[in-house]
Amino acid sequence: MSFADQPKRRWLLFVAWLACSILLSWTAFAALLRYSFGNDDASHILLIPLISAWLMFIDRRRIFTSLSSDVMTGLALLLPGIAAVVWSIRIQSPSLCAFGLVIVWIAGFALAFGREALKAARFPLMFLFLFIPLPEALLSRVVYFLQKGSTEISALLFGLTPLPVLREGFVFHLPRFSIEVARECSGIRSSIALLVLAILVGHFYLRTWWKQLVFVLAGFAVMIVKNGIRIVTLTMLASYVDPGFLYGNLHHEGGVVFFMIGLLLMVPVFWILQTREPAADLQAPKIPAPAVES
Repeated sequence: MSFADQPKRRWLLFVAWLACSILLSWTAFAALLRYSFGNDDASHILLIPLISAWLMFIDRRRIFTSLSSDVMTGLALLLPGIAAVVWSIRIQSPSLCAFGLVIVWIAGFALAFGREALKAARFPLMFLFLFIPLPEALLSRVVYFLQKGSTEISALLFGLTPLPVLREGFVFHLPRFSIEVARECSGIRSSIALLVLAILVGHFYLRTWWKQLVFVLAGFAVMIVKNGIRIVTLTMLASYVDPGFLYGNLHHEGGVVFFMIGLLLMVPVFWILQTREPAADLQAPKIPAPAVES
């Protein structure tokens, strides 16, 4: 039996490839782990490879139907991937390290399983790019955008309440206290979580790329609205019930509650997009049923 006829050997090769890529870049990989554990805005990245592996597993019948070895693509990706990892060690960049590792992993996939499998697995492999933490300069811009949007929505919602509010930039002055929509109030973590969820839901339930894009962008808009609701709700409770709501558990640990509100706001968007899908596509998501082994 040739190597091409032995899927298990291909899997062993790919797993060994992943292990070697991590071991050989351990200095950069360890720095990436420390960055993930020490930065709340990047705490999600270690889940991304696991989700990608799950996506491949549930679609394995289609992805691994035709196996070969794409040496040209593998080598073409391997060299820049290695260069990115090596350079990340020099400049101490977690983002560049993660980018290089993703490229190396995709190169190993091409070498182990071939071009057809590479095409069939394009979504799980592209999903791996979420493993890359945003560079600090870009992250700061995203946080500012969310901070600014949350402030605008809060101002709009305050205008619908009986509370007298004077706005000064990111600060709202009320009769008993003042609140600031700080960087920590931007909702970046919940926005990332919703982004990942929206991408997955769009992949499984929406057939066209533009609907998937609309759904993801709607998720960002909903997160800003949700964050504004959170700010105004906590302020109202602090004003009429107990000022401790600004510092209590609902403020620091109540993100899940308001995240669920965001999900509920996403339901109408999803319903509108899905109702326009072809009738055949509405019957079930694109999650393949497991085959019965003989």
